[in-house]
Amino acid sequence: MAARPDGWPTAETFELATVEVPAPADGQVLVRNTLMSVDPYMRGRMNDVESYVAPFEVGKALEGGAIGEVVESRSPRWSVGDTVLHGLGWRDYALLDADHAVRVDPAAAPVSTYLGILGMTGLTAYAGLVGVARLRPGETVFVSGAAGAVGSAVGQFARLLGAGRVVGSAGSAEKVRYLTDELGFDAAFDYHDGPVARQLRAAAPDGIDVYFDNVGGEHLEAAIGSMNRFGRAAICGMISGYNDTEPAAAPRNLARLIGWRLTLRGFLVRDHGDLRGEFVERAGGWLAGGELSYRETFADGLTNAPAAFLDMMRGGNIGKMLVRLSTTD
Repeated sequence: MAARPDGWPTAETFELATVEVPAPADGQVLVRNTLMSVDPYMRGRMNDVESYVAPFEVGKALEGGAIGEVVESRSPRWSVGDTVLHGLGWRDYALLDADHAVRVDPAAAPVSTYLGILGMTGLTAYAGLVGVARLRPGETVFVSGAAGAVGSAVGQFARLLGAGRVVGSAGSAEKVRYLTDELGFDAAFDYHDGPVARQLRAAAPDGIDVYFDNVGGEHLEAAIGSMNRFGRAAICGMISGYNDTEPAAAPRNLARLIGWRLTLRGFLVRDHGDLRGEFVERAGGWLAGGELSYRETFADGLTNAPAAFLDMMRGGNIGKMLVRLSTTD
């Protein structure tokens, strides 16, 4: 990271640095990264503010989920050629302590899924529905940012967990078709086509019981206005305001929480590690059985990682945004 952004990041927020690849010490491994993830939460880490995770440091490499191959090992836990998942993306090579890597089985599923539907992305969706919103069979679920990596998983998980109706919002007609035609959403709408509150009422005329929030702002206000009594919202992200320099105006209807006895709860996926085993078993079975669908949007080369991140922030992806890395880039 070359500089902290004020508002939207730009190309000048990043710089490509060439450094000497270090040799691993005892208990460490050197990994050649092959895939890295770009995610909305990374925007928050670009700000020098107190949060649940330390901010990125100016002049140092950013971090994020990555998959790679062990090319040198000084640990009995890992052999050259092992495929691992870790948290030091945004670089071609990563030097890791051995216990900071997680084994990935390329024979079980495509390795990219461990950064997406079978990884933190999928667990976030599952934890929000099961651990936070306590979804019950027959309920109506609304998810914003529904064509993104987390949102697309939320809608499918909700359907597989017995939701009575699943509604999503997205940012284009193509994405709306993806939600209804491929992922099995009961209804979806393009939030550019008119007020979200009006479109949500048309898509869910009997109200909603669970809202999975990836967007905040107008979407959150609309969801509160459509919630049935004792409705619950799992607040995962608020990407609509991540680059704002002034506080958002919405939601303006928080008083509704009182009479309708609504619950709005923010959450972090790291607080729901107890659900990981259950999630892996269920999601792995759904994927193997052909009940889950996923898409991935790829950029190629470390030099294109900043553009991939900015494109993801503008909604240019369908499903998970990933960067394929190559040491010849």
